[in-house]
Amino acid sequence: MSVRFDLRLPVIVAALLVVGLMTVSTAALAPRVSPGIFQKQLLGLGLSVLPIALLWWAGRDRIYRTAPILYGLALLLQASTFVIGKDVNGQQNWLVLGPVQFQPLELLKLALILMLPLVMREGYKGLRSYAAPLAVFLPAFGLVVVQDFGGAMVLGVMFLAILLVFRMPLLHVLGLLLVVGVAYPTVIFPHLKPYQQDRLTIFIDPYKDARGQGYQVIQSTIAIGSGGMMGKGYKKGTQSHNGFVPEAHTDFAFATWAEEQGLVGGVAVLLLYAGLIWGLAGMASGSPRLQDQLLFAGVLGQIGFQAIENIGAALSMLPLTGITLPLISYGLSSLVMTLTTLGLAYVVYRDRFDKMI
Repeated sequence: MSVRFDLRLPVIVAALLVVGLMTVSTAALAPRVSPGIFQKQLLGLGLSVLPIALLWWAGRDRIYRTAPILYGLALLLQASTFVIGKDVNGQQNWLVLGPVQFQPLELLKLALILMLPLVMREGYKGLRSYAAPLAVFLPAFGLVVVQDFGGAMVLGVMFLAILLVFRMPLLHVLGLLLVVGVAYPTVIFPHLKPYQQDRLTIFIDPYKDARGQGYQVIQSTIAIGSGGMMGKGYKKGTQSHNGFVPEAHTDFAFATWAEEQGLVGGVAVLLLYAGLIWGLAGMASGSPRLQDQLLFAGVLGQIGFQAIENIGAALSMLPLTGITLPLISYGLSSLVMTLTTLGLAYVVYRDRFDKMI
C-alpha cells in the first residue's frame, strides 16, 4: 500500500482543535456548565486515536466493505433511541452506555458517507439510478427527522452534495429544489413543534421575543460585538462567564471564542474552515474514482454545512437549529466521529490510486 502524505489537512484540523480546546476551557468557567468538560474534551481527543488508527491500518477497500455492517448498526442504534433514548434538551436521541452518553446520529452520518458512495459508484444512468440511494437515505432520514430537525437538515445537505457529484441532470436538481421549496412551507414547517418553528424564524427579528426565543441569539450577538477588534483576552469574557450566553460550550461556542478573541480571532476561524473545505474539495478533484469523489462530497456537505449553520446562527444570520460547530464545540460523540470522518477522508485520499480489490 503506497502512502502519500499531505500535511495541509492535519495542520488545519489541529489548529481548529486548539481553538476548540481554548473555547471549551473558557466556557467551563460559566455558571451551569460542568467544570469537567475540558477534561472530557481531552478524553474525546484521546479516544479518536483508536478509530483513526484502525482506518489507517484497514485502508480504503476494507473500509468500503464494512459499509453495510456499519450502516445497519447505525440504523439499529438510531431506532433504539425511540425506546431507550435519554432526553437531552427536549430531544430523546441520546443513548447512555454506563458513564458514556452517545448520540447515534453521529455514527449514522459516517455510515451514510460510506454507504451512499458504495451504491452510487456507477454514476447516474437514468431514473433507476435513484432507487438504491433513496433506499439507503430515506430510512436514516425518517428516523432522525422525527426527533432532531437540525440533524435531519445535516443529512439532507449531505445527500444533496452527494447527488450533485453523482452527475444528476440539472433539470432534476432544479426539480428537487422546487419540491423542497414548496414542501417546506406547506408540509414540513406546519408540522413542526411550536418551539421548533420559533427557533427557525426568530433570527429574522429576535427582539420581537427578546426574553423568550430571541434571548439566545441576542446574547450571542452582544457577546460577539463586545469582543471588538482584538477581543477581551483568553478567559476574560464577561458575557459567557456571567451566564448571559446560553450553551456557551456547544451551540454558541463561536460567540464564546469571538468575545475573547475579537474580530481577528473570528475571521481566523472562518479562514480555517475555508481552508478545510478547500482542502477537502481539492482531495475530491484529485481522486480519479467517482466512488471516492462521492465520499468527499458527503464529508464536505456535513462539515461545511454544520460550520456555516452554527456560525450563521450565532451571528443571527441563519436559523437556530442546535447544530454544533465541528471540532470546536464540546461533545465527545461529535468530536470523535468528526475526527473519524476526517481520518476516513485522509485514508481514502492516500489510497486513491491503489487498485480496487
